[in-house]
Amino acid sequence: MQKIKSYALGRWIEGEGPGQVVQHAVTGEPLGEVTSRGLDFQAMLNHARTIGGPALRKMTFHERALLLKNMAKYLMEGKEEFYTLSTSTGATRADSWVDIEGGIATFFAYSGIGRREFPNETFHVETDVSPLSKSGSFIGRHICTPLEGTAVHINAFNFPCWGMLEKLATTFLAGMPAIVKPASQTCYLTEKMVAAMIESGLLPEGALQLICGSVGDLFEHFGSQDVVTFTGSATTGRKLKSHPNIIEKAVRFNMEADSLNCIILGPDVNPEMEEFTIFIKEIVREMTSKSGQKCTAIRRTIVPKEMTQSVIDSLKQRLATVRIGHPEAEGVHMGTLAGMDQLREVQERVAELRQDSELVFGERDEFEIVGADRTKGAFYEPTLLYCAEPLNSNSVHEIEAFGPVSTVMPYSNLEEAIQLAAKGGGSLVGSVVTADDATARQLVIGIAPYHGRVLVLNRESSPESTGHGSPMPTLVHGGPGRAGGGEEMGGARGVLHYMQRTALQGSPTTLTNITGEWTKGAVQPQDKVHPFRKYFDELEIGETLVTHRRTITEADVVNFAALSGDWFYAHVDEVAVQESPVFDRRVAHGYLILSAAAGLFVDPAPGPVLANYGLENLRFTQPVYIGDTIQAKLTCKTKSPKSPREGEVPQGVVSWAVEVINQKSETVAVYTVLTLVAQKTENE
Repeated sequence: MQKIKSYALGRWIEGEGPGQVVQHAVTGEPLGEVTSRGLDFQAMLNHARTIGGPALRKMTFHERALLLKNMAKYLMEGKEEFYTLSTSTGATRADSWVDIEGGIATFFAYSGIGRREFPNETFHVETDVSPLSKSGSFIGRHICTPLEGTAVHINAFNFPCWGMLEKLATTFLAGMPAIVKPASQTCYLTEKMVAAMIESGLLPEGALQLICGSVGDLFEHFGSQDVVTFTGSATTGRKLKSHPNIIEKAVRFNMEADSLNCIILGPDVNPEMEEFTIFIKEIVREMTSKSGQKCTAIRRTIVPKEMTQSVIDSLKQRLATVRIGHPEAEGVHMGTLAGMDQLREVQERVAELRQDSELVFGERDEFEIVGADRTKGAFYEPTLLYCAEPLNSNSVHEIEAFGPVSTVMPYSNLEEAIQLAAKGGGSLVGSVVTADDATARQLVIGIAPYHGRVLVLNRESSPESTGHGSPMPTLVHGGPGRAGGGEEMGGARGVLHYMQRTALQGSPTTLTNITGEWTKGAVQPQDKVHPFRKYFDELEIGETLVTHRRTITEADVVNFAALSGDWFYAHVDEVAVQESPVFDRRVAHGYLILSAAAGLFVDPAPGPVLANYGLENLRFTQPVYIGDTIQAKLTCKTKSPKSPREGEVPQGVVSWAVEVINQKSETVAVYTVLTLVAQKTENE
């Protein structure tokens, strides 16, 4: 029988001896054997640390971001091969779209995050600057550098592509190599996608390795620079997290585990309202999507006591229309569970739940199967339960049937609804459906401590909502307590999980030279050449222009008021301003001061500066009165090369720290100006 291979030490390797037989979830046919016996796990870790890690760390964030973008394009071109194989997992095309294209989309998303939120540098400098002395000669700030170990990702069977890609996106962007260990049930699809990634030639050698089978003695060889992520059962996760070497080496461990997610219907909603339909549709979608095999699926449906029967009747009506069968058969809404073992597991968990709950739909001896043999595939009908006394029952809040199963439970008031949500012991996501924002506020604030994400649905948000079960790259995915206590993705937060934050202490000048970012108090060299006459390559960090002075006159203020239409009393009404608790006399417009400062430091002639790119962090710290004299200081704060688009001249983004002072040397305004500056070419 064909063996599913691992990728280690730069080559594909077949495990030794017999392995676990993996079967087609629909037909029951054997797909191959899975074993990792014979792999040298210590050598794999060392290969990643010594070959893959240095190669990734040499790249800047922007280069890594481009790698993600190009890889996403490559995988998208070959997506149909993944779809074809995904059918073997029992997933429909729609379910596979989430896994395949949704996973690839995280690469696109993090490519954008890398270019927007991180510098074109190999490390990240955080914005905080802490003064540590009276004179300002001793300061502190933080930098983040890539860990020099390996990220090991142990993933669940339900999303063999997305589960890998959402972790690799953050890992690669951070500059860390990875070893992926998928669940054996569906590892053949992960193997297919990893093979495509290796074949692309885009990844540095050692950046990605694959283990199909068990992890053997891998955990014995972890070091303090390594990171482990786990998605799966809480029992297995706790066992791995408590491994002696994980504890001894203080290895970072991120866990996403069991989650009895809930949805709450607000007491303001009745069956005639649009929100009621939204509520029913969301539950059915979450029960049947991926055959309910999602860590984010709705397991507990919490409804006002007086609405219980209406909700049950509506759910039964919709569930009865769900067509179950071969994922490729026309009109099929739901495929199979991942395999026969998973089918038996779900059946056992439902039997346990029925000790405290009533079966209201499902578990029929016969139900229609489209285009397949029920006896050979892992088919399971959507199953709805009702727990009449959820506050006095533990099973509905402790037992997860990882399939198309949900339990309806009533509540008497909002405090009780919050209590029921909390009894899940910590969840990845909870949803609230209500048309009343006061109700939404009370429920959200009440359940938030027990949830990693809360979705609020009504007729306004529903049309464009990504849904209860859809984690987004820019938002945290994880949850407290039972859900594992970990966090994944979350935009830049997810990247920093694979980096070391280090506090730096020193003089402003020294830290400026270390970080490449000018800090107030550092030396500010001046040049006879105006900085706007210099190309990107010629500018030095800290280079400063001190402008000539300008006195703000009454004519300036009146003319600016007429031009802008801003006739606010503090600028033009001498009588009213005398009664003001803020100003002593008439003041200049804040934006007049910005305009005047620009007039002081801008060199108007054409040159390397191509355009104003924006303005950030503006603060007016002192009023400027008529008759005050201002002066500007323009300092080159940061430089970041920009990848030119087709037809664009090579250029970079320069940020300038601007300080405007008055005749008393008091700071009246501070802000950052961004400019696009041309890079010098051979002809210039």
